[in-house]
Amino acid sequence: MSAEPHLLPIRVYYEDTDFSGVVYHASYLRFMERGRTELIRALGVEQRELFASEGGTEVALAFAVRRMAIEFLKPALMDDLLTIETIAVVARGATMQIAQRVLRGSEELVTAEVTVACVGAGKARRIPEALRRRLRLDGP
Repeated sequence: MSAEPHLLPIRVYYEDTDFSGVVYHASYLRFMERGRTELIRALGVEQRELFASEGGTEVALAFAVRRMAIEFLKPALMDDLLTIETIAVVARGATMQIAQRVLRGSEELVTAEVTVACVGAGKARRIPEALRRRLRLDGP
């Protein structure tokens, strides 16, 4: 497991809400995608580098969400300041398990268990060892 969760502050804007000023459920997906991207970036790896054949592979790599289980606990509102907490849990071969939470202060609003797959040239590819080491993940 990576040592520390990555924390990303997000302000809720009008465009993130439905007609009543409550965050629209699909907006949380965008928030969490940014959290996963920024976790990787904080480790010194940009998605663009992976896509441009980073990691010593001949094939451009990308991450695709394979599975996501979300629990919506409480609503966020327009102008709220949220924190997207992202932590890599384990990597096995071409997949990585990630735990995410959306917080308003210490209040938990949304939780998600996410499985992402490393893909390249139309098929699953092993997560590069350099990225595994930076994430401090163990697994076959």
